[in-house]
Order: sequence, then C-alpha cells, then structure tokens
Amino acid sequence: MRPQQVLLLGLMLLVPVLAFLFLKSFGTNRYALPFYLPERVDSTLVAGKWQRDTVFHQLGPFRLREGAGGREVSGAELRAAGLYVLSTLPPGCPPDCQRQTAQLVRVQEKFRQDPRVRLASVLTGSDSVAAAARYAEQAGAIAGKWFFLTGNESTVARLLQQEFRLPAASATPPPAGTPALVVQLIDRDGYVRGRYDGTSERDMNRLITEITVLLYIYEHP
Repeated sequence: MRPQQVLLLGLMLLVPVLAFLFLKSFGTNRYALPFYLPERVDSTLVAGKWQRDTVFHQLGPFRLREGAGGREVSGAELRAAGLYVLSTLPPGCPPDCQRQTAQLVRVQEKFRQDPRVRLASVLTGSDSVAAAARYAEQAGAIAGKWFFLTGNESTVARLLQQEFRLPAASATPPPAGTPALVVQLIDRDGYVRGRYDGTSERDMNRLITEITVLLYIYEHP
C-alpha cells in the first residue's frame, strides 16, 4: 500500500474518533433552568474565601378550596408529584383569560399521561367554589390534574402578591411590555423556575420545553 493511501486511511479512521471526543467534551446539554424571585444575597466562607450567593424565595405553605368537590388543596400537595403550573383567573374570564385557558389546555394535553405535572388556576376575585367548578368544566380540566382553586378574596390577594410576587389585580391595563396574565412554573421544592405570558403561544411553547427539561433534571440529577 502506498504511503499516501496509508495516510488517507489513517485520517479516515481518525476523524470519527476526534468527532466522538469533541461531542463527548462539548456536546453535553447544559440547558439549565434559572431560579426566580431573588430574596437576598448571603456570604459564605469557602476554602478561606468569601463567596456571595443569591438566596431565592421559597413558597410558603398555603391552602385553597377546589371547585370540584370543595375540598382544600395545599401547595405541598400540588408539588408533591413533581411540579405544577400556576395561573390566575380574573373575574368573568375576559378575552385574555380565555386565550390563556386555551394555552393551558395544550399543556394539560401534552402531559396528560405524566402524573408529575399538575396545573393550578387560582380565581382572583370573589368567585365562589361553584364558579371554580364551572370554569374547570368549561376548560375540560382532568380531575387530579388541573385544579381550579378559590378562597377568601383578601387571602388570595395576599398569597399571590406576597408568595408568588404577582401584581395586584387592577382595572387599569398593565404597562406596555408587561404580560396581563403571568403563568409560573413551580418545582417540587417550592421555587419558581419559570415565568411566562399566559396569552402567548410562543411563551407557552417555552413552558412546555422547560417542563420537559425540569423532568429530565429530576430523572438525571
């Protein structure tokens, strides 16, 4: 065999090996979900050096009443299986709310067979348990999968503002560029891992992707 042929054969054998090593070193998926709602910055001493570390808000315990059956549902129950998607439902469900509901139906259908994914829609007005049940029926909510929740109006307002850090309900439209309805992704430890415009198909596609990523992280810690 001629030297040129030997060299060519060697290169042909070497290229796949180099490609494998490159992909092994640099091809690992590094997609990581951020944490939201920073609360404070702590300093810790590591190997003799002070390092600053952001501490993020962890949701406190809460209980709301479910439309279907009227039983109480806790935040711990919602996230016990893995994660949940939190949305708000203003009184009367105006057009923006209806668009959000249509997007959430997509999320429910995408993860219909995955018990780790739940949805929770919180009524923000003075609507009753009966109203929550009616909204659940209209949305085609799967029992035990998508919860429509209500409670005392002041309690709900305090929960959404202080724990979920959502803006207070207002008759005036939000500032330009601010979603009218914010959807949040809550992980199994009670941290907010994503925020989305509930009326945006693009944002809700991102939510579906990030739910998949979070489930993958659970499976491959």
